[in-house]
Amino acid sequence: MFRMTWLVAAVLLSPNSITFAENAAPISHGFLVTGGETYLQDADGKVLWSFPKSTRDGWVLPNGNLLLAVSRSNDGGSVVEVTRDGQTVFEFKGTQSEVNTVEPLANGNILLTEAGDKPRIMEVTRDGTIAVDVPIQAQTKDHHLQTRMTRKLANGNYLVPQLLDKVVREYQPDGKVVWEVATPNWPFTAIRLDNGNTLVNCTIGNLTIEVDKDGKTIWEISNDDFAEKPFADACGGQRLPNGNTVITAYNAKPGQIKLFEVTREKKIVWTYTDQRGPGIHHFQILDTNGKPVVGRPLR
Repeated sequence: MFRMTWLVAAVLLSPNSITFAENAAPISHGFLVTGGETYLQDADGKVLWSFPKSTRDGWVLPNGNLLLAVSRSNDGGSVVEVTRDGQTVFEFKGTQSEVNTVEPLANGNILLTEAGDKPRIMEVTRDGTIAVDVPIQAQTKDHHLQTRMTRKLANGNYLVPQLLDKVVREYQPDGKVVWEVATPNWPFTAIRLDNGNTLVNCTIGNLTIEVDKDGKTIWEISNDDFAEKPFADACGGQRLPNGNTVITAYNAKPGQIKLFEVTREKKIVWTYTDQRGPGIHHFQILDTNGKPVVGRPLR
């Protein structure tokens, strides 16, 4: 059975999944996709694993299992951990409108967010006990547009993109907001970088910005910067160890750019396209040219 830590074991290049940067070697990636379809794919386009349900967020765990936020169906969504052979070894069911975030934590807990009349961040233990319950200060008229990719920070706080509120907030475990930044459009991904800045993808704004601790935008990219016009609903994002940023175009159609990697100098060095109908909601880049992404991914 295929096994992986933070690595997809394949290095062959696929003609439809690379772009050649000027005077640079070709780049390839293996990655996890969450969205209307959920699957692991190597750098040659081979699907190594798939899950039969739509998902919102997900991680490849060090033991090779997959931790997924499952989209709502006739329920409030859920978080599951599944093995490569499809066995469910953990499940926590949502109690409100939907579950839209999941993150494995260093303390063994699982972070998730619930959307609903009482939006909240939770940390759940492996036996299903709610260990932490943090209320989110968000609008309640549209549950689906309350929050997205919430992450726990190294300082113990939580970074929460709040779409319809057009704000990213940092919450303490007691629910107090200790930092926030207004965003030009709906924020979907908020990533606290090692230098203390925050990288934000603004979904239908087709815009990615990096702000400093004072909320000042110090870097941004949009379709105005590229002849390819790769932005098409900038949902998930990941900052790679080399400083490049990978962004998904969730509304891309079959044959259009669905993922792209861009440098700080605003050069696109890799793109991914396919003929699948569903777009990529979020993703996890697992390797670059066969070498695993080392350490905790910034996503």
